[in-house]
Amino acid sequence: MTASDRSVRIAVVVGTRPEAIKLGPVAELLGSEALVVHTGQHFSAGMAGQITPDIVLDAHVDRDISRGHQLGDLVTALDQVLTLHEPDAVLVQGDTTSALAGALAANATSTPLVHLEAGLRSFDRAMPEEHHRVLIDHLADLCCAPNSLARDNLLAERIVPERIEITGNTIVEAVATALPDAQKQAHILSGLRLTPGRFVLATIHRPENADNPVNLAAILRQLVASPMPVVFPQHPRTRRNIRTFGLDHLACQLRRTEPLDYPVLLALIRHAAGLVTDSGGIQEEATILKRPILIIRCSNERPEVEHAFGSRMLPCDERISQTLVTWIRNAPAINARLASLPTPFGDGTASSRAVQAVRSRFGHGNHQHATEVREA
Repeated sequence: MTASDRSVRIAVVVGTRPEAIKLGPVAELLGSEALVVHTGQHFSAGMAGQITPDIVLDAHVDRDISRGHQLGDLVTALDQVLTLHEPDAVLVQGDTTSALAGALAANATSTPLVHLEAGLRSFDRAMPEEHHRVLIDHLADLCCAPNSLARDNLLAERIVPERIEITGNTIVEAVATALPDAQKQAHILSGLRLTPGRFVLATIHRPENADNPVNLAAILRQLVASPMPVVFPQHPRTRRNIRTFGLDHLACQLRRTEPLDYPVLLALIRHAAGLVTDSGGIQEEATILKRPILIIRCSNERPEVEHAFGSRMLPCDERISQTLVTWIRNAPAINARLASLPTPFGDGTASSRAVQAVRSRFGHGNHQHATEVREA
């Protein structure tokens, strides 16, 4: 069978839960055209059901090895997969080590590369993810940008317009699909003894917060001072460091949970009085589910969320608890304002737009075009 006789084949590289969530709608639309490759970077709660892998790599992804070691192992393993299966293109999402490994393996095997969620920039070179984003975008033959701000970032780096498509962000479709119905949402809140609009959801996991004992203690103290119960799903990194830094006396005053399945997490976001987080994904979900959010980070690659839905502050800032009090006092006005704001991440057609662009550019006979565009 020649290449022209078989269907288009797209290698979809996934390694973490956020990637699984955002690539799930794309893989579903691709159907049999998708070759889903799980790198094994994370096997976190809730990934099952978001996307089903065809191949799971036997690579060294233990957290105790260096990032460079992990990257090298994943590139080697993915190179072997791409060489064996000869896909028409490789699709990666976001800024993880798995995404960068997929991009480097695609480049090494001369396979066209598609980057979903291209063009995000924090302009903070201390963030490993920032380096990943830049490298992937400049290797990519197709940059699927979520909005015009991301496109402008790509153009400012002299990535030619022919390599850029504004598709929106597939998180919009993912949330619409995974959010439980009203009855199930009520059941989830009842099971956790929570009253809609009368609790805070907080997630902290970034190294600048979770690995810094001063910052982590300051954040926990502010959450403990909240006038409402605080639900605190613990990332493994955060749970480990709370114990290491001797901060259990603070954390035990919060409603600690294990990492939540994605539908449960969305139900809590939907009904929280507000969100305190350093997560990029929860920032996006807040704009879809219309919740106020405090972004506890020193830099942010999603400034469009800050401008409309929340404010960014340093972790030790005492305004965290003060802001929670304000959310209670002004909840009707805040909720009405947010309900009127559109999400900056598209209209829910990002997956179909991305799949259409991939098929039109990288179907059989189009590899030469992809190379010409990359070299332009």
